[in-house]
Amino acid sequence: MGQYFAIILVILTVASGVVSLIDILFFAKARKQKVMQQEGFAGLNKKAKKERLKAPLVADYARSLFPVFLIVFFVRSFVVEPFRVPSGSMLPTIQLNEFLLINKFDYGIRLPVIDKLIIPIGTPQRGDVVVFHYPVFTGVDYIKTVVGLPGDKISYVNKELYINGQLAPKKWIDNTIEPANSNLVGIDPTEGAVSATMVKQYQQTLGKTVHTINNSPIASAFDFKDVVVPPGEYFVMGDNRDNSDDSRFWGFVSDKDLVGKAFMVWMSWDSTTDSVRWNRLGTMLP
Repeated sequence: MGQYFAIILVILTVASGVVSLIDILFFAKARKQKVMQQEGFAGLNKKAKKERLKAPLVADYARSLFPVFLIVFFVRSFVVEPFRVPSGSMLPTIQLNEFLLINKFDYGIRLPVIDKLIIPIGTPQRGDVVVFHYPVFTGVDYIKTVVGLPGDKISYVNKELYINGQLAPKKWIDNTIEPANSNLVGIDPTEGAVSATMVKQYQQTLGKTVHTINNSPIASAFDFKDVVVPPGEYFVMGDNRDNSDDSRFWGFVSDKDLVGKAFMVWMSWDSTTDSVRWNRLGTMLP
């Protein structure tokens, strides 16, 4: 719920700033003069004087927390933002319950909350792992891999990806078992969910990057041909190809819904063992 957190952070920053400013402009000076005129004040030690001059509780908290809120607001809005991956749709690139850092400026500087682009810097490249506002319900953020750029013609036939008529090369690595807690199923809107356990892993090249992807031999392929990506939009897919709710089912991601580029795992929690996946900390994403 990144957007909701951003709104709350803006409210806290503005509210603490306003309370601090009002106290400084209208109350602090008079309060200080009144306290200093109290009998016996001059004879107090430094600590006692500071305690007497202390602002009321609300004003004191506001003045203490305002710089903290302001720094967090600036960093989160324009530099880097944390993001938790709640599902296994990006396995094996990203594990379930991993916490990532999102680069907020690679795709341009945007105004907080309304996400309006004010300084263009760059655009997503094929193979980027991007976080975006889910087009169906923008209050939720999703994470997927960019497969199609504006103007690209995308086809997916028999679980083979074609970009502008060219097969995206992939090389088989191994067969593996999906984690028991992945909360993933083969998605089939006509036949219902099909459990997925054993998957085939491949290395697939997308642009200048290489992703490890999963394919389930028992899940439907959902073939489609020659889907053209509109201007200013992107076609995204999960690396766990047969267990991902992505552009194949709800369409394209608009440039205005981009949050940023995921670039590093800073925490990875294995809920099956209630432990940290230490080997995943600091992992850089493609």
